[in-house]
Amino acid sequence: MNLATAWASVDDRAAGDFWCTLEDRRPGLLPHRDAPLFFTALGRLMVGGDDPASRAALLMVLGRAYRHFDLLPHSTTIGGALLATVARHAHPLWTPQLAIAGERALCRAARTVRHAAAQVGDGPAWWHVQVIGHERPSPDIAILTVRPWRRLPYQPGQAVPVCTPRLPGHWRWLSPANAPRADGTVELHVRAVPAGAVSHRLVHEVRPGELLWLGPPGNVGLSFDPARANDLLLVAGGTGLAPLRALVERVAAAPDGRRVTLVVGARTFTDLYDSIALDKLQCAHDWLTIVPAFSDDPCAEPAEQGDALTIALQHHTGTEEVSVCGPPQMLAGARLRLLAAGVPADRIHLPTTL
Repeated sequence: MNLATAWASVDDRAAGDFWCTLEDRRPGLLPHRDAPLFFTALGRLMVGGDDPASRAALLMVLGRAYRHFDLLPHSTTIGGALLATVARHAHPLWTPQLAIAGERALCRAARTVRHAAAQVGDGPAWWHVQVIGHERPSPDIAILTVRPWRRLPYQPGQAVPVCTPRLPGHWRWLSPANAPRADGTVELHVRAVPAGAVSHRLVHEVRPGELLWLGPPGNVGLSFDPARANDLLLVAGGTGLAPLRALVERVAAAPDGRRVTLVVGARTFTDLYDSIALDKLQCAHDWLTIVPAFSDDPCAEPAEQGDALTIALQHHTGTEEVSVCGPPQMLAGARLRLLAAGVPADRIHLPTTL
């Protein structure tokens, strides 16, 4: 028996019990409506098991929550309430040995959260959003349109942590695919990957009308400086298209004379999942050139056959800011290839893990 197994045995009533326990020990510390999100996030950090990117998303949320609710001076009280709640709801699995392991894990989690809270900015820790659209352009990709209950203050190229009540406590980074809209809606592109529990649920289970949570937006290295007037060369692979499409929409919202080339990589023509939106953008703006790149489509035009980065370098004139976003295998050697092609290091933008 380990902490993860004991935590998995805790039922949905535990979050309410945690709030009552905390309220008895320190009244008014945490709003009742936010207790479930906080309880599941802190418990997830305590038991561990997340990959580095998911852990970073979780810490962004928790760090902001500790700042927003001024919880840092009360870490011991919060930890005690959490352990007491788990002990009640995981009984009889919660042995004295697990209690000791839980206290140690919680001490480590508290130190980690304290460090995270010092790094994040101020503001809300999460936004409640409702799914108002769920499209499946391919079997493993979903395009979700969500409406926040209050406006999400993000910039194109940023990423936000996302969590579904179907898997509480698990957070994953996603980048909005649109620039901020007047109605506040946000479009998210998700690919279900074999080891992605959150992505699987977002693609295959979530439906319109459901609620999700979004965490604070964070910079991932893709935003460009509007003060620099360089043209843009954007290179997308898979759902890495999302933040780059948002950058195109940012230019469209305030055209400044720069030209933008967006190279969209896919295996075949049928894998080009966002083609309708891209066609609309291409038709609406004469400063925009969208170039498909097909790595495995013998029917494609010769100029469109090849991986996205190879096709993109054929359009590089030597003056553009170059942003690349896509799957890990695409990003692995991207910086070296761009440097070898003569792109200055300060004009290369690749996504980073927060």
